[in-house]
Amino acid sequence: MRSPSAKPERDKEPQQGPVSRWVLFTVWFLLGFQSFGGGGATLALIRREVIQRRGWVSEAEFTQDWALCQLAPGINLTALAIVLGRRWRGIGGSVLCVLGLLLPSALATVLLTASYAVVRDAATTQAMLRAIVPASVGLGLLSSVQMLRSLLTASQKEGLGSVCFSVFIVAGSAAAALLTKLPVVLIFLGAGVLSALFQGVRRR
Repeated sequence: MRSPSAKPERDKEPQQGPVSRWVLFTVWFLLGFQSFGGGGATLALIRREVIQRRGWVSEAEFTQDWALCQLAPGINLTALAIVLGRRWRGIGGSVLCVLGLLLPSALATVLLTASYAVVRDAATTQAMLRAIVPASVGLGLLSSVQMLRSLLTASQKEGLGSVCFSVFIVAGSAAAALLTKLPVVLIFLGAGVLSALFQGVRRR
C-alpha cells in the first residue's frame, strides 16, 4: 500500500452520474482493510481515494462534509461514510459505505487483538509501537494541511477579508480547545455563529 504522504496525485474533476453500488462497496471495503493508524490516517486514505483517484467529490465538498461530521456524536469517520454514501447513492449508499468500512476493520481488530496478547511484551513489538505513534501524528497533520489549503483557496475567491477571517477561526478554535475546557461541540457552534455574523456583515 502506498502511503498517503507519497507524491500527490492531481485531483480529478467531480464525476457526473451515479456511482455503481458494487464499486462503492468495494472501494470502502478496501479502505476498511487499510484503515490502520487511527482517524487521521484513515481520513487521508479516504480523501485520496474519493477526490484524487475517483473524482467522486470535489475538495471543497469533501472539506464541508467533514466539517459537518464534527458536529455528529460518535465516530466521525462513520458519519463521513454515511454522508458521502448518501451523496452518491442515497440511503442505500450510506449503508454500503458503512458496511464496507466497518466489516474488515472489525475482523482485523479481533485478529490483531488476539495476536497482540501473544507478542505484546516482545522488544520488536514495543519498538514498532513507538514508531506508529509519530507516523499517525504525521498522517493526521497531512489531512489537516490539505483541508486548510482547500479552505484558504475558497476564501481567496471571496477576498482578503475572508482569508483573514478563516485564519482567525482556525487559530481561535485551536486556542479555545487548548486553553479552555469548553466542549468541542460548543467550539464548533461558536465558530459557526461567528461565520454567520461575518457573512451577514459582508453582505450589508
